Amino acid sequence: MRTKEEWMGLALELAEATIGQTSPNPSVGAVVVKNGKLLGVGTHMKAGEPHAEVLALEQAGDDAKDADVYVTLEPCAHYGKTPPCAELLVKKQVRKVYISCQDPNPKVAGKGIEILKAAGIETEIGIEEERGKAINRFFFHFLKHNRPFVTLKAATTLDGKTATKIGDSKWITAEVAREDVHRERHRHDAILVGRNTVEKDNPSLTTRLENGGKNPIRVILDSQLSLDGNYHILDQSAPTYMICGKRADTAKFEKKYPHVNVIQLAADTIDIADALQALGEEKIQSVYVEGGGQIHASLLKAGMVDECHWYIAPKLLGGQDAISAIGGKSPELMKEAVEFNLVSVEQLGNDIKIIAKPKGAN
Repeated sequence: MRTKEEWMGLALELAEATIGQTSPNPSVGAVVVKNGKLLGVGTHMKAGEPHAEVLALEQAGDDAKDADVYVTLEPCAHYGKTPPCAELLVKKQVRKVYISCQDPNPKVAGKGIEILKAAGIETEIGIEEERGKAINRFFFHFLKHNRPFVTLKAATTLDGKTATKIGDSKWITAEVAREDVHRERHRHDAILVGRNTVEKDNPSLTTRLENGGKNPIRVILDSQLSLDGNYHILDQSAPTYMICGKRADTAKFEKKYPHVNVIQLAADTIDIADALQALGEEKIQSVYVEGGGQIHASLLKAGMVDECHWYIAPKLLGGQDAISAIGGKSPELMKEAVEFNLVSVEQLGNDIKIIAKPKGAN
């Protein structure tokens, strides 16, 4: 007989499989169980499509009556593109609902649990809660801060270099690590770089995985909107946003590239906080930053790095003229360094991936 943690683990696996494809909705998994027998499973696949509970209950059919339901996030209590899942659970007369974590969305925020309790359905909250929260950390962060969750990504040598003195960076890491980067692109709503990166590397900034994947929105910071030419990011293989300053000639650019979404800020130059606020207004919940040292430095200075993904290759470039991952001026004292807590260290082939969060981040 499986434990409640094991049944919830199955629901969490279902939710984890959809990270990156349900935005602006959260990723949710659900499992219906009766007398130790699995009756139905479901996961929310895409915004506008049926929720996890709906799919799992459909599979269970009439047997859902007096069954136990394990769901990774509090069932919704409001009418959106789909009816409230909490009311459906009541209608199906389930016995008990196990919930990994509550939904902080003001439209839900305990209301789903209240509906269940009012109907006499027992609830238990907090099973594998940390794992449940981690699945939707972008969603929760956006609700709290109204700006995207920022993941700062870099690939460096052992001595912290991202490119040679002439800017050559292909390739620092090996194929296994680069494939992992594409998985991270799939999980994020957007990927952000500056104009210099586009001109130097001409990246596609798309997701290229063996079994496909979702292309993030490509975001380029270009204060003068001067980028012009046969660049991959100006094609139509993925949605592209250009963020520019108030003096940029948006009419000229939009006439040549009508498929590109231009966001014009109020200042001459781009302030990274203003850029992130603008992306938040576009309902972009997460941004994967693969920019150069100056963008990385501006994010650190603004205190807007929520997580670092550092890929380290066992190579040494040496030299003070090789390019570092973080630009700008360094502080004079070590105590002025931005401190992080390690989340995980993983070996990917011959490379290392480190995930770290700023101290004090929640």
